[in-house]
Amino acid sequence: MLSPGETQIDNTALDGIISHNSLFTGAVFAGLSVGLSNGTGSSSGGGLVSSGCTVGAQVANNLVSYHVFAFALFLFSSLVALALKQGMRQVHQHGARTARIDRTMLRAGMVASALGSMIGCGFLMLGLVNVVQSKLGRIGCGLSAAASSGAVVSLVTLIPTGMVIYTIIVFHAFTHSM
Repeated sequence: MLSPGETQIDNTALDGIISHNSLFTGAVFAGLSVGLSNGTGSSSGGGLVSSGCTVGAQVANNLVSYHVFAFALFLFSSLVALALKQGMRQVHQHGARTARIDRTMLRAGMVASALGSMIGCGFLMLGLVNVVQSKLGRIGCGLSAAASSGAVVSLVTLIPTGMVIYTIIVFHAFTHSM
């Protein structure tokens, strides 16, 4: 059985997963609306984008697919976290002195929820790379090469770095809390 302090820590961790999944879900829909705002998902040809640098239908298809995968993973992660919170709430309502929380199920659920969020972030990053290409042109092409390459380098550097830090902290907390 988990102590009330351990359950509170788990509850707080699950709240964190749910809240950041909500923010990332907003990013999914923002990415879709911005990436597909001209109706085709390809660059309009104006501004910095030369006609030979516009993206094709495959980038638009990938943009939508990656955002849908990210949304599904964030929703999965949030639903698992909410189910775990509900299970802990049920245990406490029936008396914490006699009820038992299955640590294996709790740990497995927390790992599944964290993995869903992490993989969802990867798909969100891929989707955002396609948003950049749809707005600024293909990576490394024409006058927009610096803008699109700079944005993509930022995405593929900062997001994985943040995910590595998140993974290390979650792993440390996971191995030292239970």
